[in-house]
Amino acid sequence: MKLVRIYTGDDGESHLDITEQDRFDYVERDGTRTAVENVTGAQFALRPDGGFRDFHNAPRRQYVCYLTASVEIGLGDGSTHIMAPGDVLLAEDQTGRGHSSRVVKSGMCIIVRIEP
Repeated sequence: MKLVRIYTGDDGESHLDITEQDRFDYVERDGTRTAVENVTGAQFALRPDGGFRDFHNAPRRQYVCYLTASVEIGLGDGSTHIMAPGDVLLAEDQTGRGHSSRVVKSGMCIIVRIEP
């Protein structure tokens, strides 16, 4: 399981910062939980086979938790990254060109909206 932060760099392109779960900042419950983060809502989203979205921005700061879906995230430099079941995307690229997404394996995600 990994946390992938996608953000807009000074060049106006989206970039990734990847953190494996053993590098999380565990601060609560004897070092087994991260700090609580305020959120405003959550929704389940079905990602159907063959789904593709060309370059787009995150509509807000949000987590996308991949439950059973696998999605390939595309960046402006041509590189891609696969989000697999159990992975979490922290979408923060609200400006710039954004990123593309292509469903590799259909399934469910949960989108958790983060308070500004």
